[in-house]
Amino acid sequence: MSNLRFQSVETAGSRQLSAIDKVETKKATSIFGKNVFSIAKMKDYLPKNSYKELLASIEEGTVISRDLAEHISQAMKTWALANGASHYTHWFQPLTGSTAEKHDAFFEPDENGNAIEKFTADALVQQEPDASSFPNGGIRNTFEARGYTAWDPSSPAFIFETGAGKTLCIPTVFVSYTGESLDYKAPLLKANLAIDKAATDVAQYFDRAISKVIPSLGIEQEYFLVDLSLYNARPDLQLTGRTLFGHMAAKGQQLEDHYFGSIPERVLAYMVDLENECLKLGIPLKTRHNEVAPSQYECAPMFEEINLAIDHNQLLQNVMDQIALRHHFKVLLHEKPYSGVNGSGKHNNWSLITNTGVNLLSPGKTPKNNLMFLTFFVNTIKAVSEHADLLRASIASASNDHRLGANEAPPAIISIFLGSQLNDVLEEVESARVAKKVKSEANLWHGIPKIPELRLDTTDRNRTSPFAFTGNKFEFRAVGSSANSALPMTVLNTIVANQLIEFKTEVDKQIKKGTKKDLAILNVVRKYIKESKAIRFEGNGYSEEWEIEAAERGLSNIKSTPKALDIYIKEESIALFEKLGIYTKRESEARHEILLENFFKKLQIEARVIGEIVNSLIAPACFTYQNQLITNVKGLKDLGLNKESYSSQLNIVERISSHANTILQEAEAMRQARKKANSIDDIREKAIAYDEEVKPYFDKIRYHVNKLEQIVDDQKWPLPKLRELLFIS
Repeated sequence: MSNLRFQSVETAGSRQLSAIDKVETKKATSIFGKNVFSIAKMKDYLPKNSYKELLASIEEGTVISRDLAEHISQAMKTWALANGASHYTHWFQPLTGSTAEKHDAFFEPDENGNAIEKFTADALVQQEPDASSFPNGGIRNTFEARGYTAWDPSSPAFIFETGAGKTLCIPTVFVSYTGESLDYKAPLLKANLAIDKAATDVAQYFDRAISKVIPSLGIEQEYFLVDLSLYNARPDLQLTGRTLFGHMAAKGQQLEDHYFGSIPERVLAYMVDLENECLKLGIPLKTRHNEVAPSQYECAPMFEEINLAIDHNQLLQNVMDQIALRHHFKVLLHEKPYSGVNGSGKHNNWSLITNTGVNLLSPGKTPKNNLMFLTFFVNTIKAVSEHADLLRASIASASNDHRLGANEAPPAIISIFLGSQLNDVLEEVESARVAKKVKSEANLWHGIPKIPELRLDTTDRNRTSPFAFTGNKFEFRAVGSSANSALPMTVLNTIVANQLIEFKTEVDKQIKKGTKKDLAILNVVRKYIKESKAIRFEGNGYSEEWEIEAAERGLSNIKSTPKALDIYIKEESIALFEKLGIYTKRESEARHEILLENFFKKLQIEARVIGEIVNSLIAPACFTYQNQLITNVKGLKDLGLNKESYSSQLNIVERISSHANTILQEAEAMRQARKKANSIDDIREKAIAYDEEVKPYFDKIRYHVNKLEQIVDDQKWPLPKLRELLFIS
């Protein structure tokens, strides 16, 4: 049962002590934002007028003048150099799903052969990284390398520190030469503007002081840790992020003893170190705990403005990996790294906050405030009901397909959980008789059904719901742990913004006809409650009964990524994104192509890795052990023993032959299926071929490899087993 054959020279015990000795818990308030060029720090470095101009620009979204940019660039350079940075980079989020950066030195020789530190407004505002190798979906030709990164002033610059040095990172958008978005951030910023305007217009029905609505987000990040030496001995983990083979350990999560259990000391040392580094970068990590599966954990920050929250989550993933190496760990962000135990998600907790400090999704104490809450609450439900397939597509990926619908994660059917009290409220509002005419504002509420006072967190949580209301926010639980949350949040902001625009149009029509404003609002709210009823579900989303009921309700159940992605290029989706200025038709089509290509390439890599491991590692190990058994049988036979004396060995020899022969045959059949899929030109058809013709071989081969793992000598088995990977000592 030992895993010493896969450990490095340094023992696990000495690694643990060295990791703990090096970690010091620091007071959060003393280090928070230390490496961030925040608004507060800008005040110390900028002239007073420039600082005021910057604040106004960020608040109103206006273009920053060249003079102001020059002031900011000099202030940023002074601060960065004072804090030890030697280089700067535009830090952006291309459609690879990860972050990207190209470092330039502040150092620059002058005409006299001396050296100066230089950083201008031009370098701050815009750069031109080579765009030729980033996914573009046909937006640009292969020979056209030009792409631009442009500064996002709403997300502060920060210094990223490694053992190799310090770099000033400037968050930016990434666009093509012709202006199309080539990243996740630019569409998100557009969607933020759309929902700000739409939600503000509706909020002013209730409070004219509301002039801005900010989407807020808190992202719970689940992840696994694995010992680095064991990770390095698993080619499948290294190349695909998940174990393509492995018989489940006798003990997994069935005792439910890991969830919220005592955090192992070595893991806690990692967490403390991670939190210290994140706090320096302004990432407000608040929570840490054991998750359900062995060696699975979660961290979660405080809520932030949505653009900053997503930047911080992308940065968090970089920091997690960096800090893990210090502690001889590897972070696994794949949605399903181990078969047989829970996978990981990235729960996106979304709400809308006004400039007056009101959470529009937080129930109020008065009927008037509750009508405002119900307005935004019901419009969100209606938006999800109308565009459930878009939300489903926004979280579709090859890795998330392993998790969605399993008995651990929200299913591929998009539904909304509200809880009994809020369901009762909606039922009452829907069924109550409302006065058609009201004589005066004073007795207006006599004709509207009483809405009970709603308390925070009166609803139970439903882990099986992909989209659940949890007291004062909606939790989109179906987002994958490795995903960039910008895509699902762009879609969510867009569909809610569109719904609020339609809501205001309907309400204004009634007001023009003489209906009192609040009564008009309630009339439309009641209409939306009826129209979106099918999306609400309070039961077990994992059950077979729900699949049947969902079909009867007319809800989609799209289980594979290629077909889920079709919605992006449907006319109504293209029109929606164009209407709100999020994507052009060309950008929607490009994203559809990029996501399909990413899907089949990941399956292509997994198929290749399976073939390589089966042929060069698994089969040779099996035959080596089989030959040893054959020698043993021959020896016993030569001694004159009867066949019963070595029948067990013969049985194992036969079983090895059967399973080994099967995996080699299936691996070759899979290779032929892959070759056939590769010959398909149409990218959608190729993705479907990989999904339906190549991917089914994965589980077939895994089954027989796992059988071999159980009978081949442990010392001869070439891969660390799940029992070794899952339990950290």
